[in-house]
Amino acid sequence: MSRFMYKAKCVLTVAFCAFVLLFIAYFTPMSVRYLEGFLPMSRCPQAPAEKLKLGNSIDASLDLWSRGDVQTCTDWGAPVIWDGMFDPDHYDQEHRKNHSSVSLTVFAVGRYLDAYLKTFLLSAERHFMEALPVTYYVFTDIPERVPDIHLGPGRSLKVVRVQRHSRWQDISMMRMRAIADAIESRIRHHSHYVFCFDVDQVFVGRFGSEALGDSVALLHAYYYHRPQSLYAYDRNPRSRAYMETGDFYYHAAVFGGSWRTVKNMTETCYQTIMKDKENQVEALWHDESHLNKYLWLHKPSKVLSPEYCWDRNIGFRGDIHVARLLWSEKKYGTLRVTD
Repeated sequence: MSRFMYKAKCVLTVAFCAFVLLFIAYFTPMSVRYLEGFLPMSRCPQAPAEKLKLGNSIDASLDLWSRGDVQTCTDWGAPVIWDGMFDPDHYDQEHRKNHSSVSLTVFAVGRYLDAYLKTFLLSAERHFMEALPVTYYVFTDIPERVPDIHLGPGRSLKVVRVQRHSRWQDISMMRMRAIADAIESRIRHHSHYVFCFDVDQVFVGRFGSEALGDSVALLHAYYYHRPQSLYAYDRNPRSRAYMETGDFYYHAAVFGGSWRTVKNMTETCYQTIMKDKENQVEALWHDESHLNKYLWLHKPSKVLSPEYCWDRNIGFRGDIHVARLLWSEKKYGTLRVTD
């Protein structure tokens, strides 16, 4: 009898250990992210013959039903851009006919300049709006350290000195005012469109004229398959960024649009950030929380899929056919330390 009990105890111990190992294997963050990929997205609510309510005239060429595995338009009639939906040559040709031009803004403050800026700019020269005139605006507190990059025809780079703040959160939030000021004083005089980027990213594929629109937002790579109840909205009623509900969760690493729209977007976000500061409140995800609130109240005319800002740490996703912009390795432990 005691021998039987001993064997039974061993079997139960092995079974328990196996259960623990399986639990760890299946519920680590990587595994959870992989399983999230099986959660279905909503589908485009429009009928096949129905035209998009938003977007520009070139967007009429989009094939919304070429991707049955993802959401290709929003409830308010804006396209969601995925690989396979558009003809890149058609977009480039039409935007050249319209003489479209683009300004790209990027902040490289403190240690972020040496760590990321050169790689970012070199990759942008290879992949960002290749068919169009582009002006890079580098905002930095150390202009003398901006690398000398060989630029192609129709491309130029301007450096804007900005104040360095003691906290990275303030640097992140104050960029909204700096972008609005640059649009008013410089950008609006020569560019039709503005795109704003974080510097700790690298272009690896076409990021082209199909992304242009009056108001452009990006689906956050970590949230596009999650239920809305898990979105990282600011839930503090004291903050101007407070949201009970929304449409999507947007990533502040990439946003853009016409210069008028981006100016209004950044000015509004700056104003709500400053209102929070007056009330001694800081939004959960800083400028990203305020941007999400703005884009909920002012629906974007175009939404970019996570192809346009992907993190390979998420792992395999069957709906990501191509990555166009990748997250660089984050080095928060060293880069966010103030001197």
